[in-house]
Amino acid sequence: MAEVVKMPKMSDTMTEGVMAKWHKKVGDKVKSGDVLAEVETDKATMDLESYWDGTMLYIGVEEGKAVPVDAVIAVIGKEGEDYKAALDAEGTAAPAAAAEAPAKENEEEAKEAPAAKGAALTDADLEKMGVTVVRMPLLSDTMTEGVIAEWHKKVGDQVKDDDILADVETDKATMEVMGYASGTLLHIGVEKGAAAKVNGIIAIVGPEGTDISGILSQGDAPAKPAADAATAAPVKEAAVAEEPAEAAHTSTDGSRLKASPLAKRIAKEKGIDLSQVAGSADGGRIIKKDIENFKQAAAPAKAEASAATEKATPSIPAFIGEEKYTEKPVTQMRKVIAKRLSESLFTAPHFYLTMSIDMDGAIAARAKINEFSPVKISFNDMVLKAVAVALKQHPNVNSSWLGDKIRYNEHVNIGVAVAVEDGLLVPVVRFADGKSLSHISAEVKDFAQRAKAKKLQPADWEGSTFTISNLGMFGIDEFTAIINPPDACILAIGGISQVPVVKNGAVVPGNVMKVTLSCDHRVVDGATGSAFLQTLKSLLEEPVRLLV
Repeated sequence: MAEVVKMPKMSDTMTEGVMAKWHKKVGDKVKSGDVLAEVETDKATMDLESYWDGTMLYIGVEEGKAVPVDAVIAVIGKEGEDYKAALDAEGTAAPAAAAEAPAKENEEEAKEAPAAKGAALTDADLEKMGVTVVRMPLLSDTMTEGVIAEWHKKVGDQVKDDDILADVETDKATMEVMGYASGTLLHIGVEKGAAAKVNGIIAIVGPEGTDISGILSQGDAPAKPAADAATAAPVKEAAVAEEPAEAAHTSTDGSRLKASPLAKRIAKEKGIDLSQVAGSADGGRIIKKDIENFKQAAAPAKAEASAATEKATPSIPAFIGEEKYTEKPVTQMRKVIAKRLSESLFTAPHFYLTMSIDMDGAIAARAKINEFSPVKISFNDMVLKAVAVALKQHPNVNSSWLGDKIRYNEHVNIGVAVAVEDGLLVPVVRFADGKSLSHISAEVKDFAQRAKAKKLQPADWEGSTFTISNLGMFGIDEFTAIINPPDACILAIGGISQVPVVKNGAVVPGNVMKVTLSCDHRVVDGATGSAFLQTLKSLLEEPVRLLV
């Protein structure tokens, strides 16, 4: 009987896995214990082994694709065995099943589809008809919809390509929308004062008498995934060239000048004063050809005044740059980091306690310890050991919020945040209060190496009761960290700084390290967290107490 292979749950936080690489293909012989594939989880890339002997009959997931936990990814059975029954039992159809319809039937459906669906009109169809669909343009980077503040044309009016159809109120300003087409205004899709989504149909321009029912039946979605090329280009130009009503030009008598956005832009480039230009469009509105036909000699006094102004105003050289960026798919690890830390920050009420610790004693002790230690002891190792000892004295900090109860842990398992290429891993030093400094140092170094090589196993990162995050080696003086669930606290460790300190009434050089404790206020109160930090401070300022 064929055996169905499902995506296993390889960590306590895993919800899906990415099929990084298949080591077997359909038709290959498989033995129990063979590695079928490599799966990228939120923590590491791990091997997926087979528990059956047989032949690989079916692979349901391509390399690089994400699969939810418990989803079918393969079928193993006897060579030539019909595996479809096994897939049907799991509610999964074989890829070929969807393609079993006869080719002729598909061809007939393709031919009948336009008639059945009302023959969706494409850009080419609209161009042949001479029809232009005017859509709500994206007039600002944050705009999602626009309100029609005023229509300047009504259905049946003749429209020129540079006529303003309407004023649109966006989230930034009120701006003008042009039709960029000549013909008759056949349809207005949004009434004055109503809102339209970006890319929604607001008007249709075309030859008088054109039947536009087919266009309206398609709704707001364009016939292609991208916006009409004929519409998209003008819209982009309009978004740059439009000026808010508040910034409109005025004539010499103080009245508002009417000019198309394109005319304004050309006039600005050529240094032409719009108040000197006579408009030829409706209502004396200035359009492109008026700017092109305008001669500076027609207003010599103004030209001289403009020249004097230009000399007095320093010229700003044009600088042309290129906007560019790179986008990469979010890795499984980064997805889970984002989800878990967002839940932690937005669910657990965080508060923060910062304390300065005199590290002179720790520096001297570390130098002496490293003369005898088989492995090099770091300040991080000393902090970890001090935190473990302090947690035994303050069990309320070594706890977890479980909703209807609080768990006070009697054992001390400290998670150590380790930066890796794709994010952050938190391997756990178990029973840290009972381990020596050299033992802790060797274990942390091993975790760091295996984390960067993606060789950690689920047992390495599960079960922490408290977490520390150290950025001191990166020159960070102090910072706050987000609690790593289900822990109630996390300790952020800054670097050791040489600063003036007061000792015995005199200002002397000192070595100070700042630590910040992030606490879940549902579990830990300010006084409880402060008492823990006082104990930690005393242990690091007098390291001999770590040996007691």
